[in-house]
Amino acid sequence: MNVLDRFSLAGKVVLVTGASGGLGAGFAVALAQAGADVVLAARRRAGLEAAAAEIEKVGRGALAVETNVTDPDACRAAVQLAVDGFGHLDVLINNAGLGTAVPALREAPEQFRQVIEVNLLGAYWMAQAAAQVMPPGSAIVNIASVLGLVKSYLPQAAYAASKAGLIGLTRDLNQQWSGRRGIRVNAVAPGYFRSEMTEAVPPEKLRDFIASTSTLGRMGEQHELDAAVVFLASPASSYIAGVTLAVDGGMSGH
Repeated sequence: MNVLDRFSLAGKVVLVTGASGGLGAGFAVALAQAGADVVLAARRRAGLEAAAAEIEKVGRGALAVETNVTDPDACRAAVQLAVDGFGHLDVLINNAGLGTAVPALREAPEQFRQVIEVNLLGAYWMAQAAAQVMPPGSAIVNIASVLGLVKSYLPQAAYAASKAGLIGLTRDLNQQWSGRRGIRVNAVAPGYFRSEMTEAVPPEKLRDFIASTSTLGRMGEQHELDAAVVFLASPASSYIAGVTLAVDGGMSGH
């Protein structure tokens, strides 16, 4: 087999959470470009429809599913819709996430809990639901963050805790499922990419912070993260299991 063929997702069905916009919508299109049919799951219907239209332009099947990852029943329903729509489910991209920047002494309990419920518990409920139906050879890719590994520019205790927890969850689920069920579980830890969260920071301050903490000295581009997600979702990474791949311009190794 040609090595490039190992990156193909032809014949695979992928479910992407948080796919109504931003990085998640980008992942969905990239996975479709690699040959997958894609189930897009998020709370915002309009964004899902737009992402689905982009996937259809690539020539792949798309199914938009409104869901709330904090509800285990909704996660199971989304997975069932994927199976009903395409016959099987081979890859889960746990991307749904919420970011806040609140000083710890002023963060309300409900603010902290909401971040944990979406970023950590939501990923767990969706992985749990997906693993019930995934065949051997499947893959789960959790979208963590470099802030689960290193300090943040902003006060983000809830976000950092949720992403560090997601990295730990990745290791444990892989320990349970990779050998026994044939489901590899890995994570990607993105550095600073353009998003709603980074747009709230004055550009010059963020630029200076990135320049001083990363070796490449710049923000990442969507395609650079897409490539890592497709890699971990595809057979190209068939001997990689339980790892967190930092895509951060050298920030965590600086």
